[in-house]
Amino acid sequence: MFRRVAIIGGGAAGATLLSELLERPLPQPLHLDWYTGGGTPGRGVAYGTRSERHLLNVRAASMGMFASRPGGFLQYMQKRDPSISGTDFLPRCWYGEYLEAETASALTRAKENGHDVRIVPYEVDAMVPENSGVTIFQGETTTTVEAAVLALGTLPARPLAQVDEAALASGRYVTAPWLLLNDAKPDTQAHHVVVIGLGLTAVDVIIELAAVWPNARFTALSRHGLLPQVHQASAALPFEDGDELIESMRDAPDIRTWMHLLREAVTHTDDWRRVIDCLRPQTQALWLLLPQADRARFLRHARWAWERSRHRMPPQVAQAIMELEKQGRLQRLTGHLHGVAPTERGLKMHYLPKGATQEHTLDADLIIQSTGLDTDIRRTQHTLLQQLVTNGHIRPDPFGLGLQAMPDGRIVHDGQAWPRFFAMGSMLRGTLWESTAMPEVRQQARQLADHLLAP
Repeated sequence: MFRRVAIIGGGAAGATLLSELLERPLPQPLHLDWYTGGGTPGRGVAYGTRSERHLLNVRAASMGMFASRPGGFLQYMQKRDPSISGTDFLPRCWYGEYLEAETASALTRAKENGHDVRIVPYEVDAMVPENSGVTIFQGETTTTVEAAVLALGTLPARPLAQVDEAALASGRYVTAPWLLLNDAKPDTQAHHVVVIGLGLTAVDVIIELAAVWPNARFTALSRHGLLPQVHQASAALPFEDGDELIESMRDAPDIRTWMHLLREAVTHTDDWRRVIDCLRPQTQALWLLLPQADRARFLRHARWAWERSRHRMPPQVAQAIMELEKQGRLQRLTGHLHGVAPTERGLKMHYLPKGATQEHTLDADLIIQSTGLDTDIRRTQHTLLQQLVTNGHIRPDPFGLGLQAMPDGRIVHDGQAWPRFFAMGSMLRGTLWESTAMPEVRQQARQLADHLLAP
C-alpha cells in the first residue's frame, strides 16, 4: 500500500481518483498531495463552463463519478428536480457542481478518517521518478512521495502552424475558446466570427456566441465540413449482434477488416448508433489488439469519421445549430487552412476549398481555433511535460496521443514501466484510445486506487 501519493491535475480525472482513494475504509491513514493548478478543483476545462447552453453529450444516467455508482449524477440531480430523466442531456455546469459536491464530501470524509489531504493550487514545475518514489518540485518546495499520478486533462492549445505571428499578437486569433466564452459580454455589433474546426467544442463556441452576440454571423471551416452526428432523443436497445461483431473483430485485428465488419453490421440494424455504442465497453481492448501500422492507418483515414459518430450532439444542440444555418447566421466551409494574417480591420484567412485549385480568402473580425483535444506532448508548451520528456522520464506516443504507458497506467521509459509513476485520462489515449470520457476515467480511477492501496 502506498501511503503518500501525489495527484497532478485539478480536473475531473484528478478529483475522481482522489475521491476513489478516500472512499474506502483503510487500515492506515493516507497522505495525499493534490496539485490542482488553480481554478476550481474538480471542474477543470471540461466542466468549468457556467453556461447552461453547454450540454453533456452523454446521458445523465451514465455520468456518475464512481464506477461502483454509475447513476450517482442522476441521483444527485433528481434530488434537485425529480422530473429529470436518466436519458436527459444535462448542462455541463450542473455536472461541474456535482463534481465539486462529491469532492467536498470526499475531503470531509478524509478529515473524519484521519487522512491528510493537502490541496496545492499551483502547477508542478518538475518531477523526477525513480523506482523507489517520485520527487516533486513546486516553487521552492521539494517533496518526495511513494507514488505519483499524472491526471492532466487537456493540454494548452497550440496555434496552428499556418497562423502568422502578427495575427496571434493582434489578439483576434483565439486558441483558448473556453476562456473567451467565460469572459464574453453581450454585444450587438455585427461581428463576423470564423471558427476553425467543426467538432463538439466548435459547436459549443458557435451556440454560446450566437446567443451572447445576437447580430454576429459565423463561418466554420473544417476538412470535411461535417458536424458531429446527433444522438437519438431516446435511448435505443442494445445491438442484438454486438457480441458476434466484437468476436469477429477480435479474430481479425486489421483496420480494413474492421471497417468492412462495421459497414456490414450497420446494414443489418435500424440505427447505426446501436452498432457504435455496442463497441464502447470493448474499444480499449480492441485498440490494444491493433498493430501500430493499423493504428496509423485508422488515424489517417478513419479517425474523423469515428470521432464524428462516436462523440455526438444532443438533439437540442443539433436543433440550435440547424436554426442558425436556416437563419443564415452559420455557414460551413470544406477545405484546408493555408494561412491567417492581420489586416487593418481584423484578420484575413487564406484557405483552399475542397476540390478547388486556387486559394480563397475570407475577412473576419475574430478567428477561434476549436480543433479539439490536444494530447501531443512532443510539441506541447506544458512546462512539466516538457521537462519530463527532455529528461527522458516519459516517452511521447508516436502518434501524438499522450505518452507511452502500460494499460494499467504505469508510465513507460526506456522500454520499462516505472513502478510508482502513473497516468490516467487523456494522456493514455495512445495506449487505450478511449480514455477521456467519464465512464472510462472512473474505471481507471477505480483500478488505479485498487493498485495504490493494495496491501
